[in-house]
Amino acid sequence: MKKMLTGLQPTGVITLGNYIGSIKQMVENQNKYDSYLFVADMHAITIAQDKDELRSNIRSLIALYLACGIDPQKNKIYIQSENEYHTNISWILECNTYFGELSRMTQFKDKSLKNVNFSSGLLTYPVLMAADIIAYDAHYVPVGIDQKQHVELARDIAERFNKKYGETFVVPAPLISDNGTKIMDLVDPTKKMSKSSENKKGTILLLDDLNITRKKIMGATTDSGAEIKFDEENKPGISNLINIYVSLTDKSIKEVEIMFKNKKYSEFKTAVADVVVETITKIQSSYNKLLNSKEIDSILDDGREYTKKIAKAKFELMKEKVGLGRGE
Repeated sequence: MKKMLTGLQPTGVITLGNYIGSIKQMVENQNKYDSYLFVADMHAITIAQDKDELRSNIRSLIALYLACGIDPQKNKIYIQSENEYHTNISWILECNTYFGELSRMTQFKDKSLKNVNFSSGLLTYPVLMAADIIAYDAHYVPVGIDQKQHVELARDIAERFNKKYGETFVVPAPLISDNGTKIMDLVDPTKKMSKSSENKKGTILLLDDLNITRKKIMGATTDSGAEIKFDEENKPGISNLINIYVSLTDKSIKEVEIMFKNKKYSEFKTAVADVVVETITKIQSSYNKLLNSKEIDSILDDGREYTKKIAKAKFELMKEKVGLGRGE
């Protein structure tokens, strides 16, 4: 079975759009691949973080993904910083990566232009990302189009190392799914739903108060006319609500159009709010049970020990190939 590896940013915040567009696909993919799922907490500190908040976010994120259906029996789940071999591997890879490659990375160019006093970690973290991936010989890395460049860099680094020192790594490929439904902002349905949106009424968070969630749906922007019909170009607001309903009920768009033919927008919004609240209620209930449980610690302990063995073996192989230490 081929390996798939996914890294999570420890923000502790997940939107309904993330759940529908990404996490539901992860739940499906865990049955197709040998899956690795880790919290990239070391990447987070390229920008200064409050330590207590960061640790709280890490635990919250793991609990939320588990509550959304990620199965610890089908995923190796671990925290990046608890495996020191990631950074050991990254250093050897840094010595086989060119400054020009890193300085051309889009995120580095964008962030460095905004902050004169950026850390060197902002420049080199894509190599750590490459180490995260190729240490486990991952075949696929699910990413958005904005992260594709990082996987391409990992490919370049793996190929270069293989050519220079002999076959060492599987060369990974980005997995950019076109199956996930893109959920748009409830206030401005021409924009993707985002946790960074200035108008918080347009974004539903999985840990939002359920009454607030319902109000956001009922207040969602709709369109002129009264027909409940899927037409993303001319009726983006109602089409977005149809997408949400379809994604959470597994009904087809055509079925929804028939179900709500001659119904008012308010009636349809109520139906959408009902399924959203029902879904989030189940997620929050599971999340609250998991958050402070020993189960999370047990899952992370198992993931750490399992992945440490793999990463250690890869590091020892790399050491031998580049001539570090005393050798055999």
